[in-house]
Amino acid sequence: MELQFEGDELKSVLNRLRRAQGQISGVIKMIEEGRDCEDVVTQLAAASRALDRAGFAIIATGLQQCIADPGRGGSDGETTEQMKARLEKLFLSLA
Repeated sequence: MELQFEGDELKSVLNRLRRAQGQISGVIKMIEEGRDCEDVVTQLAAASRALDRAGFAIIATGLQQCIADPGRGGSDGETTEQMKARLEKLFLSLA
């Protein structure tokens, strides 16, 4: 199943991913500089949350599109139940 993002949805996900990218770069720099462990972990947790939110936004868009057009299906010959199981597995991978 291909996701179709609209302008605002795409911007939101990309902004979250760019924020996480910047935070991860910051974590690397902090480690290289020998910064305090608590500061490093705090920044790493923020990056993790940004990635989680981006992932959930992507999955929410996929679910919304499946509900709007359940016959759309995913891979060739994939049933609705198979698609549901695949989306559930993706969702749980972020939980």
